[in-house]
Amino acid sequence: MKKKKFLFILLALIFIYALWLSFLLLRFKTYKLPSTYTSPLEIEGVYHIHSTFSDGQKHPDIIARVASLSSLDFIILTDHGNPNFESISSQGWKEGVLVLAGSELSVNRGHLVALGFNLPDSNFSQTAEEAVYQIKALKGFSIIAHPFSKVQWSWGEFIDYSGIEIINADTMLKKDIHRSLPYLPALLIKPKYALLKMLVRPEKNLKRWDFLNSQHPIFGYFSTDAHRLYRPVFSLLRLHPLLKNPLSKDFETAKCQVYDALRKGRFFNAIDAAAQAKGFRFWGEKGEKRIQMGKTIVADSPIKLHIETSSPFAKETLLIHNGKAVLRSLKNTISYEAALAGTYRVEVYLKEKSPLGKNIPWILSNPIFIREKKQ
Repeated sequence: MKKKKFLFILLALIFIYALWLSFLLLRFKTYKLPSTYTSPLEIEGVYHIHSTFSDGQKHPDIIARVASLSSLDFIILTDHGNPNFESISSQGWKEGVLVLAGSELSVNRGHLVALGFNLPDSNFSQTAEEAVYQIKALKGFSIIAHPFSKVQWSWGEFIDYSGIEIINADTMLKKDIHRSLPYLPALLIKPKYALLKMLVRPEKNLKRWDFLNSQHPIFGYFSTDAHRLYRPVFSLLRLHPLLKNPLSKDFETAKCQVYDALRKGRFFNAIDAAAQAKGFRFWGEKGEKRIQMGKTIVADSPIKLHIETSSPFAKETLLIHNGKAVLRSLKNTISYEAALAGTYRVEVYLKEKSPLGKNIPWILSNPIFIREKKQ
């Protein structure tokens, strides 16, 4: 009798759980923009991907096919190596997607991603400081990978890093999987929902980024660090570079266009699985001069900053100055007179019903740096 009662209660709980999860999944949607929200100068791509050339599950050709089905313009492979010559040799236009490749280096301070470099004659140094300068000498730039997780970065004196990962999806999926245990079955039905539930606010990364920017301009990246689950992860975190000209069909030209935008911080990050983020803009004006994200400007008078989030979704926009919010607004178009020198960046929070946590930035801009004019 007790066994039957226990079985009945267990089946009832499973039935209630199934109803609850089904209700959540039926309500879930990615908020879509009208087709009019397009610009040939804004492209979308995914950064930090591993293939069978290191510890990923798929060959670059298959990954490119998945990226094409995900409507991506470009992807960046970052297979482990020093550098990974096989991965780099796989670059090109594949399935209508620009496939770029750098390498994730193992150095004494942690993992360092190298992008846009000319091929070296020998391996990069395993000393972080030396590797950064070698990469730069070969016309490349470097990004600190997952600074507070997996192989954590050991902080020393600042050197000329170009970027730092703010969100690393692979880290969050492994580190915070306990948070999403109730939603794991959704990986088989609506994986985007489960992945969104796994994300947490990257508080330490944001604070470190703001601290580094007080010393030297450095740009923030949303990183998939994809080894598997390529299709759902490709819809999760994206980079939105802003180009000066439409993306070229010539590989070398297109590669230079994407890397130019990244190395100069002319891009924003978005969690596109929650809502499409096309059309976000953050810029400054001084007289008739337009100041793009990533720019450093020396000024002895206030700079007019502009933020445009013309998407129809409910959202809250924060303007961050030196790590602290100086403006909050629900409006689509915002202007602010920046009278103080410092680092200005934008965080946008989605206020629609979504599995994305309310304290996780849906859109994260790169900064505009205002420096005081030396007397």
